[in-house]
Amino acid sequence: MLYSLLISFIEDYSFLNIVRYLSFRSGAALITSLSIVFIFAPKIIYWLKANQKEGQPIREDGPAWHVEMKRGTPTMGGVIILGSLIISTLLWADLSNIYIWIVLYITFGFGLIGFIDDYLKVAKNNHKGLSGRLKLIFQFVIVIAAAIWIYVVSDKDLQGMIAFPFAKNFTIYLGIVMWCAFASLVVVGSSNAVNLTDGLDGLAIVPIIIAAGVFGLIAYLVGNTIFSEYLNLFYVKGSGELIILCSSLVGAGIGFLWFNAPPASVFMGDTGSLSTGAALGIISVITKHEIVLAIVGGLFVLEAVSVIVQVLSFKMTGKRIFKMYPLHHHFEKKGWSESTVVIRFWIIAVILGLIGLVTLKLR
Repeated sequence: MLYSLLISFIEDYSFLNIVRYLSFRSGAALITSLSIVFIFAPKIIYWLKANQKEGQPIREDGPAWHVEMKRGTPTMGGVIILGSLIISTLLWADLSNIYIWIVLYITFGFGLIGFIDDYLKVAKNNHKGLSGRLKLIFQFVIVIAAAIWIYVVSDKDLQGMIAFPFAKNFTIYLGIVMWCAFASLVVVGSSNAVNLTDGLDGLAIVPIIIAAGVFGLIAYLVGNTIFSEYLNLFYVKGSGELIILCSSLVGAGIGFLWFNAPPASVFMGDTGSLSTGAALGIISVITKHEIVLAIVGGLFVLEAVSVIVQVLSFKMTGKRIFKMYPLHHHFEKKGWSESTVVIRFWIIAVILGLIGLVTLKLR
Protein backbone atom coordinates (compact mmCIF):
# COMPACT_ATOMS: atom_id res chain seq x y z
CA MET A 1 0.00 0.00 0.00
CA LEU A 2 2.60 2.54 1.12
CA TYR A 3 5.01 1.23 -1.51
CA SER A 4 2.49 1.79 -4.31
CA LEU A 5 1.66 5.26 -2.99
CA LEU A 6 5.29 6.36 -2.79
CA ILE A 7 6.08 4.94 -6.24
CA SER A 8 3.39 7.14 -7.75
CA PHE A 9 5.20 10.27 -6.51
CA ILE A 10 8.68 9.40 -7.82
CA GLU A 11 8.39 11.60 -10.91
CA ASP A 12 7.72 14.63 -8.70
CA TYR A 13 10.09 13.71 -5.86
CA SER A 14 13.16 11.89 -7.18
CA PHE A 15 14.48 11.06 -3.70
CA LEU A 16 11.58 8.62 -3.34
CA ASN A 17 13.31 6.40 -5.90
CA ILE A 18 14.90 4.73 -2.87
CA VAL A 19 11.68 2.79 -2.27
CA ARG A 20 12.38 0.78 -5.43
CA TYR A 21 15.28 -0.89 -3.65
CA LEU A 22 14.51 -4.11 -1.78
CA SER A 23 17.29 -3.37 0.70
CA PHE A 24 15.59 -0.14 1.79
CA ARG A 25 12.10 -1.61 1.95
CA SER A 26 13.25 -4.70 3.85
CA GLY A 27 14.87 -2.48 6.47
CA ALA A 28 11.77 -0.30 6.62
CA ALA A 29 9.57 -3.40 6.98
CA LEU A 30 11.68 -4.69 9.87
CA ILE A 31 11.53 -1.37 11.71
CA THR A 32 7.80 -1.04 11.04
CA SER A 33 6.89 -4.48 12.39
CA LEU A 34 9.18 -3.99 15.38
CA SER A 35 7.56 -0.64 16.14
CA ILE A 36 4.05 -2.07 15.83
CA VAL A 37 4.89 -4.77 18.37
CA PHE A 38 6.35 -2.32 20.89
CA ILE A 39 3.37 0.04 20.53
CA PHE A 40 0.52 -2.47 20.68
CA ALA A 41 1.88 -5.54 22.48
CA PRO A 42 1.47 -4.17 26.05
CA LYS A 43 -2.20 -3.43 25.45
CA ILE A 44 -2.81 -6.78 23.76
CA ILE A 45 -1.06 -8.66 26.58
CA TYR A 46 -3.11 -6.74 29.15
CA TRP A 47 -6.32 -7.69 27.31
CA LEU A 48 -5.27 -11.35 27.04
CA LYS A 49 -4.52 -11.48 30.78
CA ALA A 50 -7.87 -9.93 31.60
CA ASN A 51 -9.73 -12.46 29.46
CA GLN A 52 -7.67 -15.55 30.31
CA LYS A 53 -7.94 -15.88 34.07
CA GLU A 54 -6.11 -19.20 34.18
CA GLY A 55 -3.77 -18.42 31.29
CA GLN A 56 -2.44 -21.19 29.08
CA PRO A 57 -3.08 -24.67 30.55
CA ILE A 58 0.22 -26.22 31.66
CA ARG A 59 1.02 -29.91 31.15
CA GLU A 60 0.87 -31.74 34.48
CA ASP A 61 3.44 -34.33 33.31
CA GLY A 62 6.07 -31.67 32.64
CA PRO A 63 8.76 -30.37 34.97
CA ALA A 64 7.10 -29.67 38.33
CA TRP A 65 8.22 -26.06 38.53
CA HIS A 66 6.42 -25.23 35.25
CA VAL A 67 3.00 -25.52 36.89
CA GLU A 68 3.94 -23.06 39.61
CA MET A 69 6.00 -20.55 37.63
CA LYS A 70 4.11 -20.45 34.33
CA ARG A 71 0.53 -20.73 35.54
CA GLY A 72 -1.54 -17.69 34.63
CA THR A 73 0.64 -16.64 31.70
CA PRO A 74 -1.67 -15.80 28.78
CA THR A 75 -1.38 -17.47 25.39
CA MET A 76 -2.41 -16.38 21.85
CA GLY A 77 0.53 -13.95 21.77
CA GLY A 78 0.97 -15.05 18.19
CA VAL A 79 -1.65 -12.47 17.22
CA ILE A 80 1.00 -9.85 18.01
CA ILE A 81 3.42 -11.46 15.56
CA LEU A 82 0.76 -12.06 12.93
CA GLY A 83 -0.67 -8.56 13.11
CA SER A 84 2.65 -6.75 12.86
CA LEU A 85 3.91 -9.12 10.15
CA ILE A 86 0.84 -8.70 7.95
CA ILE A 87 0.54 -4.92 8.38
CA SER A 88 4.23 -4.30 7.72
CA THR A 89 4.21 -6.56 4.65
CA LEU A 90 1.12 -4.89 3.21
CA LEU A 91 2.72 -1.47 3.72
CA TRP A 92 6.13 -2.16 2.17
CA ALA A 93 5.75 -5.07 -0.26
CA ASP A 94 4.83 -4.85 -3.92
CA LEU A 95 1.28 -6.20 -3.69
CA SER A 96 1.24 -7.11 -7.37
CA ASN A 97 3.68 -9.90 -6.51
CA ILE A 98 1.78 -13.21 -6.37
CA TYR A 99 4.24 -14.85 -3.96
CA ILE A 100 3.51 -12.25 -1.29
CA TRP A 101 -0.17 -13.18 -1.36
CA ILE A 102 0.55 -16.92 -1.30
CA VAL A 103 2.72 -16.62 1.80
CA LEU A 104 0.24 -14.30 3.51
CA TYR A 105 -2.55 -16.75 2.71
CA ILE A 106 -0.65 -19.62 4.28
CA THR A 107 0.48 -17.57 7.27
CA PHE A 108 -3.02 -16.30 8.05
CA GLY A 109 -4.66 -19.67 7.39
CA PHE A 110 -2.37 -21.58 9.74
CA GLY A 111 -2.58 -18.73 12.24
CA LEU A 112 -6.37 -19.09 12.24
CA ILE A 113 -6.09 -22.82 12.95
CA GLY A 114 -3.71 -22.04 15.79
CA PHE A 115 -6.01 -19.35 17.15
CA ILE A 116 -8.95 -21.77 17.29
CA ASP A 117 -6.74 -24.35 19.00
CA ASP A 118 -5.53 -21.80 21.57
CA TYR A 119 -9.07 -20.59 22.20
CA LEU A 120 -10.32 -24.12 22.88
CA LYS A 121 -7.43 -24.74 25.27
CA VAL A 122 -8.24 -21.63 27.25
CA ALA A 123 -12.02 -22.14 27.14
CA LYS A 124 -11.78 -25.77 28.26
CA ASN A 125 -8.76 -25.17 30.53
CA ASN A 126 -7.15 -28.16 28.86
CA HIS A 127 -3.82 -28.28 27.00
CA LYS A 128 -5.20 -30.53 24.22
CA GLY A 129 -7.33 -28.04 22.23
CA LEU A 130 -8.19 -29.14 18.67
CA SER A 131 -7.62 -32.81 17.96
CA GLY A 132 -4.44 -33.59 16.07
CA ARG A 133 -6.41 -35.16 13.25
CA LEU A 134 -8.58 -32.09 12.72
CA LYS A 135 -5.58 -29.78 12.75
CA LEU A 136 -3.80 -31.85 10.12
CA ILE A 137 -6.90 -32.00 7.91
CA PHE A 138 -7.33 -28.22 8.01
CA GLN A 139 -3.63 -27.66 7.41
CA PHE A 140 -3.46 -29.93 4.37
CA VAL A 141 -6.61 -28.42 2.87
CA ILE A 142 -5.07 -24.94 3.12
CA VAL A 143 -1.61 -25.85 1.89
CA ILE A 144 -2.63 -28.08 -1.03
CA ALA A 145 -4.42 -25.10 -2.57
CA ALA A 146 -1.25 -23.02 -2.13
CA ALA A 147 0.94 -25.76 -3.64
CA ILE A 148 -1.24 -25.93 -6.75
CA TRP A 149 -1.18 -22.13 -6.90
CA ILE A 150 2.64 -22.09 -6.82
CA TYR A 151 2.88 -24.83 -9.45
CA VAL A 152 0.62 -22.92 -11.84
CA VAL A 153 2.44 -19.57 -11.53
CA SER A 154 5.96 -21.05 -11.65
CA ASP A 155 8.09 -21.03 -14.78
CA LYS A 156 7.72 -24.25 -16.76
CA ASP A 157 11.32 -25.35 -16.15
CA LEU A 158 10.76 -25.10 -12.37
CA GLN A 159 7.36 -26.77 -12.12
CA GLY A 160 7.39 -29.97 -10.08
CA MET A 161 11.13 -29.80 -9.53
CA ILE A 162 13.20 -30.34 -6.36
CA ALA A 163 16.71 -28.90 -6.10
CA PHE A 164 19.46 -30.15 -3.79
CA PRO A 165 22.04 -28.18 -1.80
CA PHE A 166 25.72 -28.75 -2.66
CA ALA A 167 24.63 -30.00 -6.13
CA LYS A 168 24.89 -27.60 -9.06
CA ASN A 169 22.54 -29.15 -11.58
CA PHE A 170 21.09 -32.23 -9.89
CA THR A 171 17.30 -32.07 -9.64
CA ILE A 172 14.37 -34.44 -9.41
CA TYR A 173 11.15 -33.91 -11.34
CA LEU A 174 8.09 -35.17 -9.47
CA GLY A 175 5.14 -34.00 -11.52
CA ILE A 176 2.25 -31.97 -10.24
CA VAL A 177 0.66 -34.58 -7.95
CA MET A 178 3.82 -35.79 -6.23
CA TRP A 179 5.31 -32.31 -6.05
CA CYS A 180 2.18 -30.83 -4.46
CA ALA A 181 2.19 -33.68 -1.94
CA PHE A 182 5.87 -33.04 -1.19
CA ALA A 183 5.34 -29.28 -0.85
CA SER A 184 2.38 -29.86 1.46
CA LEU A 185 4.42 -32.17 3.68
CA VAL A 186 7.20 -29.57 3.89
CA VAL A 187 4.83 -26.81 5.01
CA VAL A 188 2.79 -28.93 7.42
CA GLY A 189 5.95 -30.53 8.80
CA SER A 190 7.65 -27.17 9.28
CA SER A 191 4.57 -25.70 10.96
CA ASN A 192 4.18 -28.53 13.45
CA ALA A 193 7.91 -28.80 14.13
CA VAL A 194 7.99 -25.15 15.19
CA ASN A 195 4.89 -25.78 17.28
CA LEU A 196 6.63 -28.63 19.13
CA THR A 197 9.65 -26.42 19.79
CA ASP A 198 7.56 -23.72 21.43
CA GLY A 199 7.67 -25.05 24.97
CA LEU A 200 9.99 -22.76 26.93
CA ASP A 201 10.21 -18.99 27.27
CA GLY A 202 11.94 -17.58 24.20
CA LEU A 203 12.94 -21.00 22.88
CA ALA A 204 11.14 -20.98 19.53
CA ILE A 205 11.13 -17.30 18.58
CA VAL A 206 14.91 -16.87 18.20
CA PRO A 207 15.32 -19.84 15.81
CA ILE A 208 12.32 -18.43 13.90
CA ILE A 209 14.10 -15.07 13.63
CA ILE A 210 17.29 -16.78 12.43
CA ALA A 211 15.46 -18.91 9.85
CA ALA A 212 13.48 -15.90 8.61
CA GLY A 213 16.67 -13.90 8.21
CA VAL A 214 18.39 -16.69 6.29
CA PHE A 215 15.43 -17.28 3.99
CA GLY A 216 15.01 -13.57 3.44
CA LEU A 217 18.55 -13.54 2.05
CA ILE A 218 17.90 -16.71 0.04
CA ALA A 219 14.74 -15.22 -1.47
CA TYR A 220 16.65 -12.06 -2.41
CA LEU A 221 19.47 -14.02 -4.07
CA VAL A 222 17.20 -16.49 -5.86
CA GLY A 223 15.07 -13.63 -7.17
CA ASN A 224 18.06 -11.75 -8.59
CA THR A 225 19.35 -12.85 -12.01
CA ILE A 226 22.93 -11.78 -11.34
CA PHE A 227 23.33 -13.33 -7.88
CA SER A 228 21.45 -16.52 -8.77
CA GLU A 229 23.68 -17.06 -11.81
CA TYR A 230 26.85 -16.33 -9.85
CA LEU A 231 25.90 -18.73 -7.05
CA ASN A 232 24.47 -21.37 -9.43
CA LEU A 233 21.03 -21.07 -7.86
CA PHE A 234 17.78 -21.58 -9.72
CA TYR A 235 16.35 -18.19 -10.62
CA VAL A 236 12.78 -17.77 -9.37
CA LYS A 237 11.33 -14.63 -10.88
CA GLY A 238 9.58 -12.45 -8.30
CA SER A 239 10.78 -14.36 -5.25
CA GLY A 240 13.07 -11.52 -4.19
CA GLU A 241 10.06 -9.58 -2.92
CA LEU A 242 9.73 -12.17 -0.14
CA ILE A 243 12.64 -10.53 1.67
CA ILE A 244 10.11 -7.85 2.69
CA LEU A 245 7.90 -10.44 4.38
CA CYS A 246 10.88 -12.19 5.97
CA SER A 247 12.18 -8.88 7.31
CA SER A 248 8.74 -8.14 8.74
CA LEU A 249 8.85 -11.51 10.49
CA VAL A 250 12.32 -10.78 11.87
CA GLY A 251 11.15 -7.44 13.26
CA ALA A 252 7.98 -8.96 14.70
CA GLY A 253 10.02 -11.77 16.23
CA ILE A 254 12.53 -9.43 17.85
CA GLY A 255 9.73 -7.34 19.29
CA PHE A 256 7.89 -10.40 20.56
CA LEU A 257 11.07 -11.72 22.21
CA TRP A 258 11.05 -8.61 24.40
CA PHE A 259 7.84 -9.87 26.01
CA ASN A 260 8.51 -13.60 25.62
CA ALA A 261 11.96 -13.58 27.25
CA PRO A 262 12.13 -15.43 30.60
CA PRO A 263 9.98 -14.98 32.55
CA ALA A 264 7.52 -14.65 29.67
CA SER A 265 4.70 -12.12 29.87
CA VAL A 266 2.89 -13.99 27.11
CA PHE A 267 3.20 -17.23 25.13
CA MET A 268 2.91 -17.20 21.34
CA GLY A 269 0.72 -20.31 21.43
CA ASP A 270 -0.27 -22.25 18.34
CA THR A 271 -1.41 -18.97 16.79
CA GLY A 272 2.20 -17.92 16.44
CA SER A 273 4.06 -21.21 16.11
CA LEU A 274 1.84 -22.79 13.44
CA SER A 275 1.71 -19.63 11.33
CA THR A 276 5.42 -18.78 11.44
CA GLY A 277 6.45 -22.37 10.82
CA ALA A 278 4.12 -22.56 7.83
CA ALA A 279 5.46 -19.25 6.49
CA LEU A 280 9.02 -20.57 6.58
CA GLY A 281 7.90 -23.79 4.93
CA ILE A 282 6.09 -22.14 2.02
CA ILE A 283 8.96 -19.69 1.43
CA SER A 284 11.36 -22.64 1.17
CA VAL A 285 9.02 -24.23 -1.38
CA ILE A 286 8.81 -21.06 -3.49
CA THR A 287 12.58 -20.53 -3.46
CA LYS A 288 13.33 -24.22 -4.19
CA HIS A 289 15.25 -24.57 -0.92
CA GLU A 290 13.09 -27.07 0.92
CA ILE A 291 16.06 -29.24 1.89
CA VAL A 292 18.01 -26.22 3.11
CA LEU A 293 15.08 -25.49 5.43
CA ALA A 294 15.73 -28.86 7.08
CA ILE A 295 19.28 -27.63 7.77
CA VAL A 296 18.50 -24.06 8.82
CA GLY A 297 15.53 -25.27 10.87
CA GLY A 298 17.43 -28.30 12.10
CA LEU A 299 16.52 -27.50 15.69
CA PHE A 300 12.83 -27.78 14.80
CA VAL A 301 13.57 -31.07 13.04
CA LEU A 302 15.34 -32.45 16.13
CA GLU A 303 12.38 -31.54 18.32
CA ALA A 304 9.94 -33.24 15.93
CA VAL A 305 12.13 -36.33 15.55
CA SER A 306 12.40 -36.67 19.34
CA VAL A 307 8.61 -36.92 19.54
CA ILE A 308 8.39 -39.46 16.70
CA VAL A 309 11.19 -41.60 18.12
CA GLN A 310 9.71 -41.52 21.63
CA VAL A 311 6.26 -42.56 20.45
CA LEU A 312 7.53 -45.32 18.15
CA SER A 313 9.92 -46.65 20.79
CA PHE A 314 7.19 -46.84 23.42
CA LYS A 315 4.71 -48.52 21.08
CA MET A 316 7.22 -51.07 19.78
CA THR A 317 9.26 -51.84 22.91
CA GLY A 318 7.35 -50.30 25.81
CA LYS A 319 10.44 -48.25 26.64
CA ARG A 320 11.04 -44.50 26.45
CA ILE A 321 14.28 -43.19 24.99
CA PHE A 322 13.86 -39.68 26.41
CA LYS A 323 12.82 -38.71 29.91
CA MET A 324 10.16 -36.54 28.30
CA TYR A 325 9.36 -35.19 24.88
CA PRO A 326 9.82 -32.84 23.05
CA LEU A 327 13.60 -32.78 23.38
CA HIS A 328 13.88 -29.57 25.42
CA HIS A 329 11.87 -31.14 28.24
CA HIS A 330 14.24 -34.15 28.24
CA PHE A 331 17.13 -31.87 29.17
CA GLU A 332 15.04 -30.12 31.80
CA LYS A 333 14.32 -33.52 33.34
CA LYS A 334 18.08 -34.15 33.33
CA GLY A 335 18.56 -31.10 35.51
CA TRP A 336 19.31 -28.33 33.03
CA SER A 337 17.74 -24.98 33.95
CA GLU A 338 15.31 -23.40 31.50
CA SER A 339 17.75 -20.62 30.59
CA THR A 340 20.51 -23.17 29.93
CA VAL A 341 18.31 -25.19 27.57
CA VAL A 342 17.08 -22.09 25.76
CA ILE A 343 20.48 -20.45 25.26
CA ARG A 344 22.17 -23.67 24.16
CA PHE A 345 19.38 -24.36 21.70
CA TRP A 346 19.77 -20.80 20.39
CA ILE A 347 23.46 -21.49 19.80
CA ILE A 348 22.57 -24.61 17.84
CA ALA A 349 20.10 -22.59 15.76
CA VAL A 350 22.79 -20.00 14.93
CA ILE A 351 25.24 -22.72 13.85
CA LEU A 352 22.62 -24.41 11.67
CA GLY A 353 21.67 -21.07 10.13
CA LEU A 354 25.32 -20.48 9.17
CA ILE A 355 25.57 -23.97 7.68
CA GLY A 356 22.46 -23.25 5.65
CA LEU A 357 24.09 -20.10 4.26
CA VAL A 358 27.22 -22.04 3.35
CA THR A 359 25.15 -24.28 1.06
CA LEU A 360 24.54 -21.26 -1.17
CA LYS A 361 28.21 -21.14 -2.18
CA LEU A 362 29.26 -24.80 -2.05
CA ARG A 363 27.73 -26.06 -5.28
